[in-house]
Amino acid sequence: MRILYLDLDSLRPDHLGCYGYHRETSPNIDGIAAEGVRFNNYYCSDAPCMPSRTALMSGKFGIHTGVVGHGGTAADMRREGMERGFSDRLASESLPGVLRKIGMKTASISTFAERHSVWTFNAGFNEVFNVGDKGGESAEKVLPIALKWLEDNAKTEDWFLHLNFWDPHTPYRTPDHVGNPFVDEPMPDWITEEVFQQHKLKKGQHSIEDMNKLAKSHYYRHPRHSQTIEEHNDLRTIIDNYDCAIRYMDEHIGQVLHMLDKLGVLEDTAIIVSADHGENMGELGIYSEHGTADQGTCRIPMIFRWPGGRKGSVDEGLHYQLDLAPTLASLLDTEKPESWDGLSYAESITRGTDTGRPYLVVSQCAHVCQRSVRFENWLYIRTYHDGYHGFPKDMLFDLENDPYEQHNLVEERSDIHMKAVYLLNEWHDDMMLSMKEDSDPLWTVMKEGGPFHAKEYKQILNAVK
Repeated sequence: MRILYLDLDSLRPDHLGCYGYHRETSPNIDGIAAEGVRFNNYYCSDAPCMPSRTALMSGKFGIHTGVVGHGGTAADMRREGMERGFSDRLASESLPGVLRKIGMKTASISTFAERHSVWTFNAGFNEVFNVGDKGGESAEKVLPIALKWLEDNAKTEDWFLHLNFWDPHTPYRTPDHVGNPFVDEPMPDWITEEVFQQHKLKKGQHSIEDMNKLAKSHYYRHPRHSQTIEEHNDLRTIIDNYDCAIRYMDEHIGQVLHMLDKLGVLEDTAIIVSADHGENMGELGIYSEHGTADQGTCRIPMIFRWPGGRKGSVDEGLHYQLDLAPTLASLLDTEKPESWDGLSYAESITRGTDTGRPYLVVSQCAHVCQRSVRFENWLYIRTYHDGYHGFPKDMLFDLENDPYEQHNLVEERSDIHMKAVYLLNEWHDDMMLSMKEDSDPLWTVMKEGGPFHAKEYKQILNAVK
C-alpha cells in the first residue's frame, strides 16, 4: 500500500470548499474529498502544534506522553526509566515505527522536529527531510523535495510519506505576486459590526489590539500583515490572508497529485488530508492564533481517500486525530500496540459504520491551560489558567446554534454544565488509572508558572509597564 499523509498546519475545516466554505480556497483538496470519506467532527486531542503531533505519532494522549505544552517539563516526552531497553518503545510503537515493522518505507518531509526540538517525532521514519526554515518555509520550498521523493519512490510498493505544509500557520506568508483572489468576496457573515466592536474591547494574546501591536513589532516583515485593524472591513486583512495561504498551498498539493498521476500510481495511493490544529478567526475574540481548547483551535479536517473505501461519504462521529494510528493498523491488517489510546474508525471508511466516540476531551496548555468536553451538540471549556485573556472558569456553548462561541450558557444550562463536569472527571480518572505516573502534566505546567506563551506575553506586558 502507498500512503500519502498531507499534514497541513493550522488548517481549519470550515475554510475548505468541501466543508461548505463560500470561497474557492481548496479545489484540489475538495477533489480528494469527493473520492473519499470526509469527517465532520474530528479533533486534535492536545493542542497546539507540538502536543498534537506528539499525540498523532505516539498514538497516546498528552496526559500519557507528558507532552502538553511548548516549554518546560511538559515539552518533553516522559522517559521510560529503568525499563528502557537497548531501544526505546517509541522506535517500534510510534505510528511510522509500526508501519516500518510491516515492511513499509516511511519518510517525513517536515521541519517540525527542529522547530520545536521535538526529536521524538522522527522516531520510526526511515528518512527525514528538513527544509531548514523551522516552519517559516512556504509551499514553493517544500514542493521540490516532495516531487523528487515521489519520482524516486512512488512506483515502489509499500510506502508512507508524511508531507508537511506550513502556509496556513500565522503569519500567512503567501508571496505577493499571487495577489488576492478573494478581494471582492464577502467575509464570514457572523462577524458583524456589533461583534467587531466587542472584539475591539478585548485584551490579551491575539486580540485585535494585540494583532495591531504585532503588525508593527513582528508581522511588518510580511507585507500582507503590516496593516492594522481599525474598522470592520479591515478584518479582511486577516481573513483574506489566511484564505490566500490555503489557496496557495492547495495549488502546490495539486502539483503533488499531478506527479502521482504522471507516475501512474494516483488511483492506487491512499491520500489522507488533515492538520495538527485549526486557527481561531474571531472565536472568543481571538484572531490568527491557535491558543485555546475550543472549536476554532481543536476541530481539524480529516479526509480519507482509501483504495476500495467509500467515496463521497460523510462521517458525523466524534474522533480524535490519535485514532489515525489504530485505523491504519486495522486497514493494513496489523496489530496495534497496547500502549495506544486510539480507537480504529476503519469501518467508517470501508463500510460507512458509525465508529464515533460518545464524547471527547481536548486539552491546551501552551497558551492557556484548558480542557474541553465535546459531546452531543455541546462544547464545555474548563479554564485553569486563562493566559491573560480574561476567560471565566467555565464556558458552555451550543455548537448547533452558536458555532462561533458567542454565548456562554453555563448559567442558563446548569444541567448540561453538570454533565460536562462529570464527563471531564470520568475521562481524567480513566487517564490517571491507565498510566504509571502520578502527575497530570497540565498541573506540571501550572506549577512551573503557567503556559509557555502566556509567560512570554506577561514579560511583554511587564516590559511595557
